[in-house]
Amino acid sequence: MRMNAARSLLLVACALPALAFAQTTSTIDKVKQSGTMTIAYREASIPFSYLDDKAQPTGFAYEICLKIVDEVKKATGRADLKLQTQAVTSANRIPLLQNGTIDIECGSTTNNSERQKQVAFAINYFYTGTRFLVKAGTPVTSIDDLKGKTVVSTTGTTNYKIIRNLSEEKKLNIDLLGAKDHAESALMVQTGRAVAFGMDDILLYGLRASAQDPSQLAVVGEAIQVEPYAIMLRKDDPEFKKLVDATLTGLIKSGEFEKLYRKWFQSPIPPKGINLQAPMSKELIENLKVLSDKPAT
Repeated sequence: MRMNAARSLLLVACALPALAFAQTTSTIDKVKQSGTMTIAYREASIPFSYLDDKAQPTGFAYEICLKIVDEVKKATGRADLKLQTQAVTSANRIPLLQNGTIDIECGSTTNNSERQKQVAFAINYFYTGTRFLVKAGTPVTSIDDLKGKTVVSTTGTTNYKIIRNLSEEKKLNIDLLGAKDHAESALMVQTGRAVAFGMDDILLYGLRASAQDPSQLAVVGEAIQVEPYAIMLRKDDPEFKKLVDATLTGLIKSGEFEKLYRKWFQSPIPPKGINLQAPMSKELIENLKVLSDKPAT
């Protein structure tokens, strides 16, 4: 017991300097001093951030973050800046950002008021709503049809909380399961361990399109709640947020953002050449004019 306690204390002691550094040093200074910048990606958040057929990160959000890295190189004067990547999950993305393991998260993270107490967000760059992935032919058109059924959602997401809260409010008695990532959630539907997978509709379309047989799956129901996505940054770092927002603003005003959108949402994408055929939502079109980082409530 004494040895285990000593090891625990040593681990805590080792972690404290990194945590203190992350909290007291701006990201730009941190990157300039270390010569490295670590961007986080998701392994199955198609088309925002995911692994391609060579197991390399790619996607809409990931490509935007690479452009942010270019601007960081200019701001720090470090043309030799080394880029590092780190896979994250819904459960660990915020802690890894807070403790300095990653410098920016390029995934599919909802910008909401609760998270803004812990982290900061750049300008919103997508809007999505919670719907359900089911086996084709399943008689589900709304959350009410899932009364007493087994539903899965990815642990640590706003969708999980939304479904849980609605189940309680409507007394649906949904058996809500948590999966470690979106791929596992989808697999639980495909293997019959859950009737439906509740998640952001754009991610569900991506998972369906990349399935071995997309015709066996369907995305159903009206959107329960529309929420914005944004790149996640450390809190209380105005210098870095200004750089990230300026990069996004530049992409939007130059027309490059719309080109990237067409590339990832309205054209064939790797690894299977799927086309999500997802036009811009009215919320996104409006935000490209106002450039807001307003969170969901």
